[in-house]
Amino acid sequence: MKAAVLHQPKTPLVIEDVAIGKPGPHEVLLRTAAVGVCHSDLHFLDGAYPFPMPVVLGHEAAGVVEQVGSEVRTVKPGDHVITCLSAYCGHCEHCLTGHLSLCVEPDTKRREGEEPRLLANGAPMNQFLNLSAFAEQMLIHEHALVAIRRDMPLDRAALIGCAVTTGMGAVIHTARVSPGETVAVIGCGGIGLATINSAAIAGAGRIIAIDRVPGKLELAKQFGATDVINAADVDAVEAVRELTRGGVHHAFEAIGLKQTAEQAFSMLRRGGTATVIGMIAPGVKIEIKGTDFLAEKRIQGSMMGSNRFPVDMPRLVDFYLSGKLKLDELISRRMPLENINEAFDELRRGELARSVIMFEH
Repeated sequence: MKAAVLHQPKTPLVIEDVAIGKPGPHEVLLRTAAVGVCHSDLHFLDGAYPFPMPVVLGHEAAGVVEQVGSEVRTVKPGDHVITCLSAYCGHCEHCLTGHLSLCVEPDTKRREGEEPRLLANGAPMNQFLNLSAFAEQMLIHEHALVAIRRDMPLDRAALIGCAVTTGMGAVIHTARVSPGETVAVIGCGGIGLATINSAAIAGAGRIIAIDRVPGKLELAKQFGATDVINAADVDAVEAVRELTRGGVHHAFEAIGLKQTAEQAFSMLRRGGTATVIGMIAPGVKIEIKGTDFLAEKRIQGSMMGSNRFPVDMPRLVDFYLSGKLKLDELISRRMPLENINEAFDELRRGELARSVIMFEH
């Protein structure tokens, strides 16, 4: 199969032939239909986060099941599915208490000594986050995907696999935004826009979008933002506090920077909560005023929206098909795998919401 391979950080992906194995007892082989180009991939591509090389990146995908292992009970050949990088074992303490996104058990991977799922020229190829979606096929554990309705377009379904699940989950599960509360979202890329859309669905009374790109702020209005702030022109914290007369109930950081994480905490009202969604680089420390804790302000992380994806993703599909969830507007470009480096260049420039790699079948 054709796959986009990363051999060294800060180098272009190379389209190569990669061999893929047959499903083990709890594994599923699927044909990739579409995969989003996510900023999380860029962190690994540019070396901000380390990962064993060579590797096939990609994690925000949808496709069609081709084969299933002997013990698979959740999907069957022909099913349309969405994948999720937060694969879960189903039996650890995190899973048994409903925190599937926190599972780190190795059961969803092949064990040492077993044949790897991916091979190139007879040598093992590393699989990325249980998935490796920038490829024509994927071989993954059954707990890394979920079946969805056949009437859901797969290019839009792919975005649910990361951006939308992360944004929606951060609002609904991690922060538990209540109707009427005020929300600020820093960063209006794919995940930020999904967070804005989710806050609107949750019934937030005022949703303030913050970015430095005017085009993204215009897009944020389409996703439900009631107010927009261009951080290139004004102090975002002061602007939020002025708009809300003291600060927001919830601030979401959707970029992954020290400065914006600190800003999210600073723009809270008394008793407010800042939720950091973005991937802050390893080793970076966040500085906040200790006296703010006397006002019962909180700061927390969110891993893939604290998702329970086998339940959440089919519901998000229903939201889209009923007109509540905006996915069409999230896709800026569709392109073949051969143009993947161009998509990452655009992502670095911060010009687009989401590019989607489409596979011809």
